[in-house]
Amino acid sequence: MTISLQYTNITVNDVDESLDFYRDALGLQVQNDVSSGDFRWVTLGLETQPGLGIVISVPHAGRSQTDGDTLQELLTKGVLPFLVFNSDDVDATFETVRASGAEVLQEPIDQGWGPRDCAFRDPSGNAVRIAQAPKD
Repeated sequence: MTISLQYTNITVNDVDESLDFYRDALGLQVQNDVSSGDFRWVTLGLETQPGLGIVISVPHAGRSQTDGDTLQELLTKGVLPFLVFNSDDVDATFETVRASGAEVLQEPIDQGWGPRDCAFRDPSGNAVRIAQAPKD
């Protein structure tokens, strides 16, 4: 039996504003863009990892009013789970993302447990970390 991750979801306040971050600053490609009524789900991914996507949507997309309100509250507090991306050059990636105007949470540093990493907030307040494996 083989199992692999296909999609993960990121809740955002504004899909278009988030595309500026995930597509333009991080370099992910739009794989799918689906609308239903007032809502939209955009799947982004990388050519180097076919079959793995990140789906961005607003809190109420496909959810009840109550669940959407709860998710919106958690998003506003900045307590939703964060994402971690890998980069082969975290310093260059940091400079690209910082130049986009993203809020810097942590400049690149060498962590005691191995990776060199940095952190940002996306336009909705989600924490995004970018890590580089330690050099041998």
